[in-house]
Amino acid sequence: MAGARAAAAAASAGSSASSGNQQPQEPGLGELLEEFSRTQYRAKDGSGTGGSKVERIEKRCLELFGRDYCFSVIPNTNGDICGHYPRHIVFLEYESSEKEKDTGDTHLFDKVRGYDIKLLRYLSVKYICDLMVENKKVKFGMNVTSSEKVDKAQRYADFTLLSIPYPGCEFFKEYKDRDYMAEGLIFNWKQDYVDAPLSIPDFLTHSLNIDWSQYQCWDLVQQTQNYLKLLLSLVNSDDDSGLLVHCISGWDRTPLFISLLRLSLWADGLIHTSLKPAEILYLTVAYDWFLFGHMLVDRLSKGEEIFFFCFNFLKHITSEEFSALKTQRRKSLPARDGGFTLEDICMLRRKDRGSTTSLGSDFSLVMESSPGATGSFTYEAVELVPAGAPTQAAWLAALSDRETRLQEVRSAFLAAYSSTVGLRAVAPSPSGAIGGLLEQFARGVGLRGISSNAL
Repeated sequence: MAGARAAAAAASAGSSASSGNQQPQEPGLGELLEEFSRTQYRAKDGSGTGGSKVERIEKRCLELFGRDYCFSVIPNTNGDICGHYPRHIVFLEYESSEKEKDTGDTHLFDKVRGYDIKLLRYLSVKYICDLMVENKKVKFGMNVTSSEKVDKAQRYADFTLLSIPYPGCEFFKEYKDRDYMAEGLIFNWKQDYVDAPLSIPDFLTHSLNIDWSQYQCWDLVQQTQNYLKLLLSLVNSDDDSGLLVHCISGWDRTPLFISLLRLSLWADGLIHTSLKPAEILYLTVAYDWFLFGHMLVDRLSKGEEIFFFCFNFLKHITSEEFSALKTQRRKSLPARDGGFTLEDICMLRRKDRGSTTSLGSDFSLVMESSPGATGSFTYEAVELVPAGAPTQAAWLAALSDRETRLQEVRSAFLAAYSSTVGLRAVAPSPSGAIGGLLEQFARGVGLRGISSNAL
């Protein structure tokens, strides 16, 4: 053994003498070789004996990868993928530019933003809707923000940013104090902390027929309806781009709109198609609200009932204008260039008495009778649709079903809420405060005349 070590030392000296200058040693190489020669790497042992050395080795590898590439890390913390694979499996995404090399991991803020952008791209997000009414918010004495729109480095320039300011949970105390009446309740946009204006790219608003310049004059019902229409239009757009909706923390305004989106699309029969009303209600309450951190106990103690507002608001989105089926129906119609117009069809109706033979095999004439009108047809009910497509009657049935489904969800929520949360909102009193509370509750949610057992 001594002879081998002497031979190795002599060889090293000879090599140094022949080269003139010894190459600089990679920092930590000695520690790496020492650890390598001592034990075999196992992912589950990374934080055990010798864990600090292993962690330094892993960190150094990531630093070296990051010199030339932007990469993702596949976690293998406890060897779940493979026991002798790295705890951080590197996936090289693309070669980084000089600018990215200088700025990616230099600062913590850049690093966190970089991870955020990487995740958004992975999820194919194109549209980012920011519900904050302020650009920055003071929390625990510090300025914090989740707004991509105030990023001075313009890291989110590749995304389509929408600033759609919406009142925070504090505003919903006024909703409760007005006996749960949202009509006529308008947010005070003149408050000092409100500094985020509404900003939506023009190309996203032209088809909605909404005067967005009047957003500060809308009451809570109008504002929620118009924002939901906007979000639904993004979801129903022709491309497959993803949509991110967020506020500052993600546990009040965010679940409000995500829940409304989920329930609206479910009511159209487009998502969660096997779930019944009680099941979709459970899913959205549990996942969108409870598991994402909505502090219901705190909100109830302050009377900030944004959670209740969400499900009571379902009565305001039952109509066709909120239905994704309306958009799909419009897209399914044939192009009218050189084809039939409504006027042509009406003329055909008068001449042909509804015969489909003159239209050819590619189209059929769909007509719906006006209620109580024998042998006559309304102008709006006549429509040209592709053969085999759902008829106007089917569309109307689907829209009617939408209203029924949303009403069932709302009724189920009100019944459960009033028998649990609603009864805890006010302490009992000799004067019968519980009965008064139920009456106030029924008056506010439009259940006047329903027995307390139904509530």
